[in-house]
Order: sequence, then structure tokens, then C-alpha cells
Amino acid sequence: MRIDKFLKTSRLIKRRTVAQEACDGGRVTISGKTAKPSSEVKEGDVVEIRFGAKTVRVEVLSADEKTRPADAPAMFRQLTGADTP
Repeated sequence: MRIDKFLKTSRLIKRRTVAQEACDGGRVTISGKTAKPSSEVKEGDVVEIRFGAKTVRVEVLSADEKTRPADAPAMFRQLTGADTP
């Protein structure tokens, strides 16, 4: 699955265009490498997103393109971010 679509489907970023802009701005990495909006993400990858001073790191658990909003939290496991010091 494309990283921009994953970020939107998993509800980590609200809109796909915002996810594309974050990738274009160099604020998204996949396993340590800067991601383009079309970069592929798969199970086991670690995605890091920088939101200003806050950084969110998640591990991809599922990359299903068709996911219901209620199942979105099961797509990733948060490693660091808002809830973690």
C-alpha cells in the first residue's frame, strides 16, 4: 500500500492530500528512509511522522486497503508519540 494512503486509511493523518504534503516535505520516514507519497509500506515497517515539535513512531501491523474506520487502530502499534513520554 502507498504510504499516503496508509496514513489516511489508518487515521494517522486526516486527509490524503495532507499525507502527501507531509511526505513531500520530508516529514515522513519508513524504516529510517525518507518517504515519497508513492513509497510502499508493508507489515513490520516502522513509520515516523514529524508534526512540528512532536514525532509519532508506529509499527505497521496491517496494510489492508479496505479497512473500516472502526478497525483503523488495529492497523498499527504506536511506539512513541502523543501518549508516550
